[in-house]
Amino acid sequence: MMPFQLSSGCCEELPLSSEDNNSRWTEAVVQFLSVIKVQKGTTERYRLLISDGVHLIQGVLAEPCNALVEAEDIQVHTVAAIERWTSNIVQQKRLLILLSIRILGNPKEKIGNPEALYEMEEAPVMEPSSDTHIASSEDQKGISTPRQPQYHPLNDDPRGNEVDVRSLSTMPIGDLNPYQNSWTIKARVTQKSDIKTWSKENSEGKLFSVTLMDESGEIKATAFNTAADELFSRLKEGGVYYISKARVKIANKKYSQNDYELTLERSTNIEECHDVHTLPVRTCHFVPLDQLHNLQKDCLCDVIGIVQDVGVLSDVTIRQGDRMVKKRVIMLVDDTKCAVQVTLWAMQAESFNIIRDSVVAFKNVRVGDFGGVSLSVTNSTHLEIEPSNEESTRIRYWYDTQGTGAVFQARALTGAGPSEAFDRASALSLSELKESGLGTAENSDAFSTQATIIHIRGEKLYYPACIGSKCLKKMILEGESWHCDKCGTSTPAPDYRYIMSVAVTDWSDGAWLQGFNEIGLAIFEMTANGLHAIKMEDENKFDEIIHKANCRTFNFTCRARKDTFEDRVRVRYVISRADPIDYHEEAGYMLELLRSPMWGHSTAPNV
Repeated sequence: MMPFQLSSGCCEELPLSSEDNNSRWTEAVVQFLSVIKVQKGTTERYRLLISDGVHLIQGVLAEPCNALVEAEDIQVHTVAAIERWTSNIVQQKRLLILLSIRILGNPKEKIGNPEALYEMEEAPVMEPSSDTHIASSEDQKGISTPRQPQYHPLNDDPRGNEVDVRSLSTMPIGDLNPYQNSWTIKARVTQKSDIKTWSKENSEGKLFSVTLMDESGEIKATAFNTAADELFSRLKEGGVYYISKARVKIANKKYSQNDYELTLERSTNIEECHDVHTLPVRTCHFVPLDQLHNLQKDCLCDVIGIVQDVGVLSDVTIRQGDRMVKKRVIMLVDDTKCAVQVTLWAMQAESFNIIRDSVVAFKNVRVGDFGGVSLSVTNSTHLEIEPSNEESTRIRYWYDTQGTGAVFQARALTGAGPSEAFDRASALSLSELKESGLGTAENSDAFSTQATIIHIRGEKLYYPACIGSKCLKKMILEGESWHCDKCGTSTPAPDYRYIMSVAVTDWSDGAWLQGFNEIGLAIFEMTANGLHAIKMEDENKFDEIIHKANCRTFNFTCRARKDTFEDRVRVRYVISRADPIDYHEEAGYMLELLRSPMWGHSTAPNV
């Protein structure tokens, strides 16, 4: 008799439900018959072949469960109880996502004689690389394993539709290069911009752009002037087209994530294609927020996260054309516990009505160095609210279970790479800092210290900063409008930014530290705009927030630098990063310290 009883029939029902709307299965007992690691960018996933003893389906582990594979708790033939699950549509097919599982055991054999529930070419398949196969005991045992998607010739299309002969001679987008003279691509328009006009001293014109995608990748295509007028109505977002006789050129990385881009001309051939089922709708390669500092300035990237704060809509005068545009700044956070500011412009800023705590995905946002690392939307940016993809499910699950009470750090905003991280091993006490002489030379010196905030000056906590592009100067209120003397920007409301002094202490001494906007975000967990609004409405609540920030202990990464004020030379300590104490990490450090030989040595320090 088998020691485990699988939940027969659950493979048929689970992908169509979740634990919240399934009355039959409070938990389902299944067996894993293969485990495959799938690497996509910096993200790792594990794809599973799941058996209920009767049927086989494919599933994916949510990221919090990855540790079970890495610890070898999940192996081939592992039996587990699925406690929480959901499903998503991936490539127009439903995929089971395991959010929480409980390991029951690891038998040596397959239970039952399961068969594939569906024809496996209809199941969602995420292609692993050739070296990512971890294990599959069924490779040689006759089990019905998923077949890879196959190319079907003219008279063998599984949907029964006639396939146009042109699709047999099309070139993948990923193979395009400037040295080819004759080619045709079959691509879906995943994003289309409006027609934009531009004006320079000696010329003016118009343009629009589209993003084209097939199974091999995506490419940006732009039409100018007369070609823009003629082709704009012929390309519709979501449509699939045969395109040829466009010019391939090296891409400007400021406007494209790809190596090449297309210029659409009046002679470009565009023909609608009705065989639309084989092409993806849109793909994103999301960059975790704690990795943004590794990207080059002005490059484009994709990000996904939770909207933590939504700024007010404001008017900005830009120098180009001396015209007013709308601007809005939001704060995005993710499960790396980092935060980044995203600036929206024009219609994107006006139409943004997303509430806090929503999952939002951005495709093609530009990386900037405004106040550290920041992001801004472009004409090619696509924004999606609560998208139906695996990353969205992961972010939502993390935020609902762990993120609502998390403390988010503006690490991505500081532009601090690994060299600027808190150095626990060489951290100085405040008395050691003052005795070290750091900051007395011409160059600034970096140091780390762990200290507790005992006082924050509330009277000069933030200032009204200019909202103009790359201008942080203080704005002056003139009548009912705020004005910047440096760049000439005028606006009804400024962008308040932190500039703060905090008194800190440890067991040995005390000191004053200075911090700027990203440090205020880390300490108060809200923007200066939000804190200013609270002060205007309720002074007592404002004082309460300031008081609450006191007595919090942080790991500070700082720089000591020499400063001259009123002919007096002094050393200033400027915070470049502030991390709240991770007590699990601190306990581990103390445990290793107690285990070290120095604590048993006669010269060990007193504790």
